[in-house]
Amino acid sequence: MSLRKTLPAFGLATRDSNIRSLVISTRHGYHRSVQALHPTKTNTQEEHVSFSNKISIDFEQTKEAYKSKDTLELLRSLVVFKLCSYDILVDKNKEIIDLSRKLLGQKMFEQFMKMTFYGQFVAGEDHQSIRPVVQKNQAYGVGAVLDYSVEEDLSQEDAERKEMESCMSTSEKESPGADHQEKFTAHRKFGDRREGVTSARTYFYADEVKCDQLMETFLKCIKASGGSSEDGFSAIKMTALGRPQFLLQFSEVLVKWRRFFSFLAAKQGKDGVEVLEQKLDLEQLQTCLARLGAQGNIQSCFSDGRLHSSGMVDMLDWNSLIDERTKISDLLVVPNLQTGQLEPLLSKFTEEEEKQMKRMLQRLDVLAKHAVENGVRLMVDAEQTYFQPAISRLTVEMKRIFNRDKAVVFNTYQCYLKEAFDNVSMDVELSKREGWCFAAKLVRGAYMYQERSRAAEIGYEDPINPDYECTNRMYHRCLDCVLEEIEQNKKANVMVASHNIDTVKHTLKRMNEMGLAPTDKKVYFGQLLGMCDQISFPLAQAGFPVYKYVPYGPVNEVIPYLSRRAQENRGIMKGVQMERDLLWKELMRRLSNGEVFYTPAV
Repeated sequence: MSLRKTLPAFGLATRDSNIRSLVISTRHGYHRSVQALHPTKTNTQEEHVSFSNKISIDFEQTKEAYKSKDTLELLRSLVVFKLCSYDILVDKNKEIIDLSRKLLGQKMFEQFMKMTFYGQFVAGEDHQSIRPVVQKNQAYGVGAVLDYSVEEDLSQEDAERKEMESCMSTSEKESPGADHQEKFTAHRKFGDRREGVTSARTYFYADEVKCDQLMETFLKCIKASGGSSEDGFSAIKMTALGRPQFLLQFSEVLVKWRRFFSFLAAKQGKDGVEVLEQKLDLEQLQTCLARLGAQGNIQSCFSDGRLHSSGMVDMLDWNSLIDERTKISDLLVVPNLQTGQLEPLLSKFTEEEEKQMKRMLQRLDVLAKHAVENGVRLMVDAEQTYFQPAISRLTVEMKRIFNRDKAVVFNTYQCYLKEAFDNVSMDVELSKREGWCFAAKLVRGAYMYQERSRAAEIGYEDPINPDYECTNRMYHRCLDCVLEEIEQNKKANVMVASHNIDTVKHTLKRMNEMGLAPTDKKVYFGQLLGMCDQISFPLAQAGFPVYKYVPYGPVNEVIPYLSRRAQENRGIMKGVQMERDLLWKELMRRLSNGEVFYTPAV
């Protein structure tokens, strides 16, 4: 049984072809200036006419941007953004919250939070109470990515203990000096994965029962998304669905396989070129492996026309070898650089650990099927780089099954990573070769401070781009790659999840150049609830599919999430001066025009 067949074997059966298609409902009242280019004719070309539909959006037109907000909501946004810019309030937010709860009492405290911070950034307590927010946004063309944002309020000590217990195998506990890359080894100092994280909830493994409970929570979120929106998304995190030990170890395997290929590429003088341009001559590869002492015939592994280019092996061909492992635990083998032999990553693998891996895949199966049944698309969130290779690989396995006809499963690519373009371009190419729909959410990234601190402390290469401008260039490069794929075959999909106005304008410019229309429903935009309405709503008015990332959950259980978000987003909040200026401009416009008591039509 190959890895490609492993997921169906655990219940991931291929979808029926008659499952109803997803319906994307948006408003189409956008302004288009249509310019007909005059037909031209040459001796070598047939006469043709091309049309260019140019989309022009004014992101400073406050009346349109805030037409979904009443005046009290404008005032709340101004107050919340201003308060979040004060360091002393952010630093002492937990103490202030505790004091407010004591002074006001629980009921009044919850009401105060709903009028301020909670009301600004959270849609409601459950799938019933979020409906008014979701439906009002949808009336103005803005959909929802639902995210149940409840987190355990663990102490740092408890978080570190849980992380160390869940990230070490039986073999590692018995032989703590085993030969693993330090990056893929649990470290107590970084056991609390909540620290230094921006706008991402965190889960810690307790037991399999807890994972089942979290799966049920995700199922309710999917159902709520299907019930409150015709075209919704639901977000999931793989670390909530199983023991992170598997993600850690499988990530190490995938990275070692990739590095071994790069080692072999260097032997053939192919180092320093784009990853997909590293094509190894099969006969030379056999000779090189033989010199390393490897036994067997590598050529037999690529028989029956399995190579994309005859006689040449590229990274995707190489990665396909992992698919041939029989059991899930057999995936955890790595090539030895000295001998070329495959060796187990772990000296011992218990039956219970094998079962835990299977259960994680089974939970993914249940969620994906439920998403299809409810007409919802599944957004797999990105996580730390020591988990991410496995998360991305398992997401690809889901895409192979569920994205045959349309985009259902979306992977998240963090563009602050040095390897972001390689990851995007390889998955785009793989989707073309295998005939499924590539689907991505592009973000800058949520773990920069944590990743850099961990790399410096443990002693491996910093995976993050050196500065913000490099990340911007990487984001646009990855985006251009996907847009070009959309232009060529119309099967790819991308969500531009960004608050950066320059990135949004870059996307519109490239879409105009490529002739991609909003009505194609291939390019989506995403922002957080309560932020960047001056981007979201004008885009929606222009007919683009736009989505708000919508957190929800009971007030007290979401407080830990909001508290850390306030601390970690202080830089973002200080940088929303343009948004505050536009909110103030709209408030003044309403005052001067006698529209103080304006209420949205919906």
